[in-house]
Amino acid sequence: MTTAEYNTCVDQHADGVFRFILKNMRDEDEARDIVQDAFEKMWRNVDKIEGAKSKSYLFTTAYHTMIDRIRKKKHTSEYTEVNEDSLFHSEQYSDLKQILNKAINLLPDKQKAALTLRDYEGYSYEEIGKITGMSESQVKVYIYRARLFLKEYIGSMEKVI
Repeated sequence: MTTAEYNTCVDQHADGVFRFILKNMRDEDEARDIVQDAFEKMWRNVDKIEGAKSKSYLFTTAYHTMIDRIRKKKHTSEYTEVNEDSLFHSEQYSDLKQILNKAINLLPDKQKAALTLRDYEGYSYEEIGKITGMSESQVKVYIYRARLFLKEYIGSMEKVI
């Protein structure tokens, strides 16, 4: 990969990688750090990366960096009891995007990553598998379970509208 290809990659994919990481981390500063780390790792390996595969490399690196940060945080954070009733939405509300974002934030990390890569970033099941290190069938299962949870969380459209 040349310097020009690297710069083009930064211009074309920085926003998409940031959106993906932010959707999963829910912390802008943390998301910016992860994206910056991903681009730094990409720069250090610029001689080993083909220009055509730069987007996939970038998302894969960002995903693995995010997972490392999440694991590191889990070792230092406290676990809290969650009331199962608080996980479901039952009141009438009209801002579907806010409800959907709240529901997505309740998903387990792997489901959230697979779902956002598929539905927000438009990756194929195979590409998501390469990025996350899961098999294609695992990706499909995680996306199915995430969508099922979202459907149950949101409930019927009459409650939302």
